Amino acid sequence: MAGNSVKVAGVEVSTDHWIDGRRVASARRFADFSPVDGSHLADVSAADKEEVEQAVAAARRAFPAWAALGAQGRLPILRRFAEGIKARAGELAAVETMDNGSLLLGNVHRMVPRAALNIEFFAEWALNMGGHKIDSPEVVNHVHYDPSGVAALITPWNGPLMLTTWKVGPALAAGNTVVVKPPEWAPLTCSLLADIAHAAGLPPGVLNIVQGIGEEAGDALVNHPDIDRLSFTGSTDTAKLIGQAAARSITPLSAELGGKSPFIVCADADLDSAAQTVAMQYMNAGQVCLAGTRVMVESAIEEDFLGRVRGAMAHMALGDPRDKDTRIGPLITKEHFDRVAGFVDRARQAGAVPVWGGSRANFGELYFEPTLFRNVTPELEIAQREVFGPVLTWQSFTSDDEVVEMANNTRYGLAATLFSRNEARATSIASRVVAGTVWVNCFFIRDLAAPFGGSRDSGIGREGGNWSFDFFCDVKNISVRKGSFA
Repeated sequence: MAGNSVKVAGVEVSTDHWIDGRRVASARRFADFSPVDGSHLADVSAADKEEVEQAVAAARRAFPAWAALGAQGRLPILRRFAEGIKARAGELAAVETMDNGSLLLGNVHRMVPRAALNIEFFAEWALNMGGHKIDSPEVVNHVHYDPSGVAALITPWNGPLMLTTWKVGPALAAGNTVVVKPPEWAPLTCSLLADIAHAAGLPPGVLNIVQGIGEEAGDALVNHPDIDRLSFTGSTDTAKLIGQAAARSITPLSAELGGKSPFIVCADADLDSAAQTVAMQYMNAGQVCLAGTRVMVESAIEEDFLGRVRGAMAHMALGDPRDKDTRIGPLITKEHFDRVAGFVDRARQAGAVPVWGGSRANFGELYFEPTLFRNVTPELEIAQREVFGPVLTWQSFTSDDEVVEMANNTRYGLAATLFSRNEARATSIASRVVAGTVWVNCFFIRDLAAPFGGSRDSGIGREGGNWSFDFFCDVKNISVRKGSFA
């Protein structure tokens, strides 16, 4: 491997950018540490405006030929890309675990297979986006999905590989070229992704990866005048800044942001299944935007259900994410640990009472105990703002109207989870909750053909199936007058 590289979990990883089919080093670098054990993993190239300019220019040069291949021509290349991800699944999983602290078992069995599926699924879905006809009395409307151009994709640290491919898959399948800005707290699997894409035969300039700090590389990318689409997953505050940049150039923006999702448990629910699912909200140390962090339980079953959740927590072992028995790993950085601890301290001061947890775990510097607060009133910060850590709140309700009001009492609207055996009741509650996704008697199941995104401060737009192509394409109507051709 040419240029600068390091060994992480026995895997050689380049620490340089990937621009126009080659590795490009920066004079400035930033340190990447593992949350698992605090070890120094790498010093990674830090892009500035110059490298961003190179990447965007390379993507622009590569766009005409990539777009001209059509969905059928791009399909074999993208299939090889997906197969390459599968072939290196063990390596990708091991590097991702060391880089962001996520569970190795989850990466092997869920995240890496999903990353491959993201590429494969959208490559095949694009075959159906060749346009269709709408017949009118005087004209025939021919609807076309044209590639939009160069897409800038900014991805988060809590699932960098999977969430990068969630954007790269439809963007490339639609015929666009891309510039990816990986998260500075966990950039390494995105670097491996470039090697896999290159080995699959992706032409130079079609996929470019520029590493760096958000305020520098990210800012240069979102403000670049030659970007045709901006797709971002991350915090609401950062999205507001990106939205301002997009508005200046009238660049379409898709943003999947934070959440403060309700988890509603009705008295008629399968309580054991619901309790086990509540315990699952601590997965990835609570660093999941979709997590149902506000548990809302019908008062008639409140104490019974709390006991069942306590029992389910017995299986949520905290420890080294490389251990197959671990279910809760570390927080990503000391900065983030301090943020989570600050939320917990202020909740205590405001009168909330921890049922369990509430402190640093007796395991390592970045490990925080799974925490549950009671005595939580709706206006408390802990019930309003996204913590992004292993912290849940507990509230009770006595009627469906009350729980819907509680569920909608934040600025977020990303997801909701609801357990009830009564179909009519579940349908009524789900239809009134403000959320992009409502899971009923299940959790974290996502069909790639279905729409995904958030309402309110949780996002702009939808992704998945046709919705991804609506964003990554210029949708054109060619309206032809009937009988006007000789």
